[in-house]
Amino acid sequence: MAAEQGRAVPRSYKIPESVLVVIHTAALDVLLIRRADAPEFWQSVTGSKDHLHESFEEAAVREVWEETGIDVRAPGCILRDWHLENIYGIYPQWLHRYAPGVCENTEHLFSLQVPAGTPVVLNPREHVDWKWLPWLDAADACYSPSNAEACLWLPRLAELPGAQGAPGPSGR
Repeated sequence: MAAEQGRAVPRSYKIPESVLVVIHTAALDVLLIRRADAPEFWQSVTGSKDHLHESFEEAAVREVWEETGIDVRAPGCILRDWHLENIYGIYPQWLHRYAPGVCENTEHLFSLQVPAGTPVVLNPREHVDWKWLPWLDAADACYSPSNAEACLWLPRLAELPGAQGAPGPSGR
């Protein structure tokens, strides 16, 4: 609880349900972004659900927009739900973001195929750099083992049917 103008305000904790979205081109070049709060941490788009009733697809669409400025509804973009989840221990440096006793996160996997040359606009509060790498090199560059594994799965799962008419960044 935090005090605000003399009254207790409940602390807002992150929901331990998140998405990982591997953004790639048809040639399987993968977009990696570097975290602002951990410069050694290159990753794909990740993020927690904003509320319990937000679907994983809605979270994926929102996080891609917030972190890269890419609209999944843009021509040539194909969002694919891999119907896979990872359960992993939350890194100790980020445990304080979750309710007491929460130490694991469930991560739902997606890919987003984009046209080559798609512009990337980072949110500088979250990420400070980006690069495109061939999928195998991207796997080697990822800090997170689950992200590296997702890059390795990409050649097999990039051909799954994509979501048509996915909601836009504002839920449209």
